[in-house]
Amino acid sequence: MSVYEYQARTSKGEEIDLSAYRGKTLLIVNTASKCGFTPQFEGLQKLYDKYHDRGLEILGFPSNQFAEQDPGSNDEILEFCQLNYGVNFPMFEKTDVKGEKAHPLFRYLSEEAPGLMGSKSVKWNFTKFLIDKEGRPVKRFAPQTSPDQLEKDIEKLLGE
Repeated sequence: MSVYEYQARTSKGEEIDLSAYRGKTLLIVNTASKCGFTPQFEGLQKLYDKYHDRGLEILGFPSNQFAEQDPGSNDEILEFCQLNYGVNFPMFEKTDVKGEKAHPLFRYLSEEAPGLMGSKSVKWNFTKFLIDKEGRPVKRFAPQTSPDQLEKDIEKLLGE
């Protein structure tokens, strides 16, 4: 199994087969527009700008599951991210990332890259999953881990 087995809808409603990202290093993040961690969009965009040409893709998945911190429509969320943080990495439609209705991608990621003390569930907004060029999750980062703290791990995967 790999992330390439899954599909997801972009914020514009287009169904994307994640195999389109084959051979890339991926950072998959569940995001929110009204969260204390929302300013991480700026750091994520900086990572994207710095490493995209070397093969990094960042995929943002808004979720309203944590204290309803992303209540807007898909269009409103995308506009917010673009206007406030200059986000131009791919954003997907609002997605459940935990529980019975969790998107199959996030069930897979949670299983393959457990969190602190083996926790399988996504606990909060801005949980980040780093995926190697083979589509395998290699590491999960906690919400409070800032994007700039991911650079060493990203550079390692880009260099492989």
